[in-house]
Amino acid sequence: MSDTPLDISIRHSLSTAQGVISMEVALAVKPGEILALTGPSGAGKTTLLRIVAGLIQPQSGLVRYGSEVWTDTTGQVLRAPQRRPVGFVFQDYALFPHLTVRQNLAFALDRGQDEGIVDELLRAVELTELAGQKPAQLSGGQQQRVALARALVRKPQVLLLDEPMAALDRSMRYRMQDLLLDLHWQYRFMMILVTHDLAEIFRLADRVARLEDGRIAQVGSPGEIYTHNQDLSEEPLLYGEVLSVEVADDQLVVLALIQQQVRRLRLPQALAPQLTPGRSFLLRYSLETPMIELID
Repeated sequence: MSDTPLDISIRHSLSTAQGVISMEVALAVKPGEILALTGPSGAGKTTLLRIVAGLIQPQSGLVRYGSEVWTDTTGQVLRAPQRRPVGFVFQDYALFPHLTVRQNLAFALDRGQDEGIVDELLRAVELTELAGQKPAQLSGGQQQRVALARALVRKPQVLLLDEPMAALDRSMRYRMQDLLLDLHWQYRFMMILVTHDLAEIFRLADRVARLEDGRIAQVGSPGEIYTHNQDLSEEPLLYGEVLSVEVADDQLVVLALIQQQVRRLRLPQALAPQLTPGRSFLLRYSLETPMIELID
């Protein structure tokens, strides 16, 4: 894992449905961190990713990766996207339709780079047997795996993902999240992920930065940003989804998505084997004692 932080301090005019707003972002991303960017449409999330990647030059500001200056408008520095150790996965995957899976990955190779990385990544995303297929012959989940693998060909130190799982169903989304975590563990890159999905944020992110009107409104852990502690005992039956589980004071402390809000539940430790992240459940109260019914 690289021990290099990413520092962003930029200003940029942002065109939105409500008109032009001034985007001002100061953000430091820690080495090896998975940072989720969230917030309403038009807040500047995609623009920020593109500035980091070098696809957009901010009107003023600085993007620095350790001692490497990628963008500095004062010093008129703008390192080209291909000279930044960055991988980018777009929401529409942006695969070349006329190239096979293998050719899509090989296209991203640097001149003189060992082509063995292509086979390594095809194995990692379980696409070796489909290497000769073209994108139109693949499912949405398979296309996404190709896009992820291609973004990792040059072994980037920073991986940027712009809602790449938004079009996938829940089962495929969980599989892709697991793949992302496996690849992150294997290659140790920093990751910045644009997403609106709370379950995804809790499964993947170390921290969350919420953008509103071009500015950072909140930064913190998923639990700090989203958890609500209102009493739920007046509701006879509630549907929920487990986000995270830990043990404290001989009880399970479960963060769950209930009624579109993240709630903290204290439950008997005996439920630990069943209450894993991603499990759905029904929560019943009987004499103010919570009872859990798991949903397969």
